[in-house]
Amino acid sequence: MTGSTVLMIGGGGREHALAWRLARSERVAEVLVAPGNAGTAVEPGCHNIEVDPTDVVAIVDTARTHRVDLVVVGPEVPLVAGVVDALAEKDIAAFGPTAAAARLEGSKSHCKKFLLRHGIPTGRASTHTDADSALAGLADFTEPPVVKASGLAAGKGVIVAESFDDAAGAIRSILLDGRFGSAGSEVLLEERLRGTEVSILAFCDGERYSLMPAAQDHKRLLTGNVGPNTGGMGAFVPSPVADDRLMSRVEREVIAPTLGAMAAEGRPYRGVLYVGLMVTADGPKVIEFNCRFGDPETQVVIPLLESDPLVLFEACASGSLAGIEPIWSTDAAVTVVMASAGYPVSGVEPVPISGLDDAREAGCTVFHAGTRLGPDGSVLTAGGRVLAVTAVATELAEAARRAHGGVALIQFEGSQHRADIALATAEVRP
Repeated sequence: MTGSTVLMIGGGGREHALAWRLARSERVAEVLVAPGNAGTAVEPGCHNIEVDPTDVVAIVDTARTHRVDLVVVGPEVPLVAGVVDALAEKDIAAFGPTAAAARLEGSKSHCKKFLLRHGIPTGRASTHTDADSALAGLADFTEPPVVKASGLAAGKGVIVAESFDDAAGAIRSILLDGRFGSAGSEVLLEERLRGTEVSILAFCDGERYSLMPAAQDHKRLLTGNVGPNTGGMGAFVPSPVADDRLMSRVEREVIAPTLGAMAAEGRPYRGVLYVGLMVTADGPKVIEFNCRFGDPETQVVIPLLESDPLVLFEACASGSLAGIEPIWSTDAAVTVVMASAGYPVSGVEPVPISGLDDAREAGCTVFHAGTRLGPDGSVLTAGGRVLAVTAVATELAEAARRAHGGVALIQFEGSQHRADIALATAEVRP
């Protein structure tokens, strides 16, 4: 077998999209997905292996056993736990930041202090470890703040309060009731920013960076941008607000100073830097940094990548991104997420999924997330966000119609999705 063996860590829709694209590289012989899902189990060029994606020791052992050439880390938990550091100790190349760099995501309070220390535009905030202090801190805000668990909470630790009573209730549920466990031992009260939210991701090699096309994610569960916050219910490219002027400003005010500051602090940032921005009347402000590819942004951006992803990932891992400029399709892309009945509050029993082949035949790419194979080979839901249905077309309106059409062909009991992704939000009409 010629070509590289890549170990993809994770089992969600982001990892399926990355494995799908890597498997299409002429330089990749095999993509091992740990642990993968029902989609990666049948994806050509990919093989699932039973490895706990949070077990750093098991990941290192697996990489050594299979003599992998590159480890690509999808989720944030192993990155924060130091999997890249552990792999480096065994001379195994890995795409992703070190534990010290991944603190930008691992601790929201650490990230906020970093942003303020280096003059990177963001909303004001206060940090609290006890409920009385946090409740008293509400008086410092003229309107209800966003309440955030500081630690990793699987994308669910952010509560957008609509009233001060809601904010107080969120504080009590996190700090007194332990809603997010140890991730909520510290909370941020953060100024609520108004505007349009945009996700801008960049390949980084410690010094240099290369931007990906900006995407617009949709965090609220329900059509009309209401309901609880989720990990993301859909996304589209291109963003009508992310013009060349905005992208240049984000480079100048956010990404370049962040990489420079990280290097100066002795923890150069390599991998993907995800910048969650609010484009306000006063300009772009950072809501959060993530230390990995976003979900569902990956499912909408990666299908537009025309360059070899292995070349980019290896260049970031080795600090040699200079002179490499990825080529992106100028097409539009839309991803609509289908979630299980209890999402994002509770789980439900697995149910069968039908219509996957119909959606593919209609021109969609279906990335699996919360799925598993049944004993008879059927595809079952496994809770949470189940599928991401992606369509690419020359125009955003057509990509949206195809993606929503693909969703209509897929059925499973209790499925939830937003019917307005890239439609009302992008001023595109069905």
